[in-house]
Amino acid sequence: MTTRVNSPLSPEYAAVLVERRANLRKTCAKILKPGASFVWEIGSGHGHFLTAYAALHRETTCVGIDIIAERIARAERKRHRAGLANLHFIQADADDFLAVLPEGARFSALYILFPDPWPKRRHHKNRLIRPDFIGRIAARAGQGARLYFRTDYEPYFTEARSVIAANPSWPLSEESWPFESPTVFQSRARARHSLVAIAP
Repeated sequence: MTTRVNSPLSPEYAAVLVERRANLRKTCAKILKPGASFVWEIGSGHGHFLTAYAALHRETTCVGIDIIAERIARAERKRHRAGLANLHFIQADADDFLAVLPEGARFSALYILFPDPWPKRRHHKNRLIRPDFIGRIAARAGQGARLYFRTDYEPYFTEARSVIAANPSWPLSEESWPFESPTVFQSRARARHSLVAIAP
């Protein structure tokens, strides 16, 4: 669930990207109307967290994305068993999803739970929480939107907190974590470090 590092695109890849985003735009248009508000989870995994959240917030449109098809399939099975019409899972990365969101659609909350920490220094460029990404999501945040970030890897938490705090669009808050539900990744974590930021 990383975003793609900016680099020159080959003509072949550029064509693939255009087609992929065109298909994703059609999928998103069926779920989110222009001006819609939604709760978003990046890296929804097997769907445990967002399914539990959507069950308690049936008036809220909830969208989870993940880049792995098998995870999306398992999450979709949970959605169908729970009969949650307000819940949707989409195979997509965050960059593509942001690029195709309908005009005016804004998230009211974004959950990023246990993203890949890419612990080796040479891989840090692949981390999701980067200054450019934090700026892009700010453009799609509704007024007062919450950004919830949690990791079990303290060095990543320290870096992410610094990156988020440096962006004036995401002031850090002492607000408590609003909703807990066990997930596969959280059950494996020996520790967890969490932060909340609120869009002005």
